[in-house]
Amino acid sequence: MQYRLYHPADFEQLYAIEEACFDSVLRFDRHYMKQLTERASSVTWTAEWATEESTRLAGFAIVEWTRMLRGIVAYIQTIEVDPAFRRRGVASELLRLTEDSARQAHATHIWLHVDETNAAAIALYCACGYRRHGHHPHYYQNGHGAEIYAKPLGKG
Repeated sequence: MQYRLYHPADFEQLYAIEEACFDSVLRFDRHYMKQLTERASSVTWTAEWATEESTRLAGFAIVEWTRMLRGIVAYIQTIEVDPAFRRRGVASELLRLTEDSARQAHATHIWLHVDETNAAAIALYCACGYRRHGHHPHYYQNGHGAEIYAKPLGKG
């Protein structure tokens, strides 16, 4: 697996992963996803699987940052892995890369929302040092709540 920064030519494959990972009511629409990947205050990482015959995206992650009163804070918009590539450490590496990008942007903390029923993602975040900081009931369009996880970013 190769990890690299997103290129605009990746968009169709990136959005195909979005469609594979989320029902239509839960997914970002194409326009909003394109905006996320183009923001100056964000970085999109991709995981790319290459064989002798072809190359395809296996996953991606988008992190953005905002200046707050107490400094810069990063927010993970999404981490998505094509179902065919799950359980191979792709999400862990994408998470690490988003944290590194947030540190490079001088963020002091990073946070995210995660579906309260997504036990695999919650386990990953906890294993990587994230702690639960709250709950938003009925956050998602399907009625599920969102858990809020965050962690301070040290020097890495």
